[in-house]
Amino acid sequence: MDLGLGDRAFLVTAASTGLGRATAEQLVAEGAHVVLVARRSELLAEAVSQLGPDRAVALAADLTDAGTAETACALALDAFGRLDGALISVGGPPAGSVLETSEEQWRDAFESVFLAALRVSRSVVRHGTANDLCLAWVLSTSVKTLVPGLATSNGLRPGLGMLVKQLADELGPQGTRVIGLMPGAIETERAQYLNSLKEDPAAARAEAEAAIPLRRYGQPEEFGRVAAFALSPAASYLTGSVIPVEGGAQRGL
Repeated sequence: MDLGLGDRAFLVTAASTGLGRATAEQLVAEGAHVVLVARRSELLAEAVSQLGPDRAVALAADLTDAGTAETACALALDAFGRLDGALISVGGPPAGSVLETSEEQWRDAFESVFLAALRVSRSVVRHGTANDLCLAWVLSTSVKTLVPGLATSNGLRPGLGMLVKQLADELGPQGTRVIGLMPGAIETERAQYLNSLKEDPAAARAEAEAAIPLRRYGQPEEFGRVAAFALSPAASYLTGSVIPVEGGAQRGL
């Protein structure tokens, strides 16, 4: 299938590793251009070298900075002359229980997880050049299912999932699509870190895998392929959807 991504340009945030990096690789493999946004400049430089400077440019910045989204959009237009959408990933908030998470941590999580996603979306919609613009938000299975020990994610992600629905309503008449993606257990630094917090990380991973019908963690490129399709014109009638990418781990509809 031709996804129709040739020469399109996308912002990809949290792009230095993990799900963002994997999605950028898939987009470029399908002929798209990418603007990689993340904080770690050395990893961004490595990614640009791998993907090719004719296909990828990078911005080392923090999404909690108010000007980052606007700067990233300007970079896309300057480098590639167009902007067709974005994969908006904001990383994971810290682990913790509801009451042991301090008010400052809750505010920081709201800024980094919730407001940062909205800020990038607003800028991409303002500067996007395509009639079929697409926003894909990287959320979590905590949109629909409690993830033990991740209070800030459990508190904030469901709200973002509902905003996918509302934004799809608001932006659909102008041709813009909005998608949510719910990764589950994927082989990333984040997953390794969360397991490391357990008393027996190996046992924690084995228990998690036993609860997944496919009996394994997903690979970042498996998520990246789903994300690239969702962003592409091939998915032109897909909007307002929150799509699980979790190996069948969720038991609800």
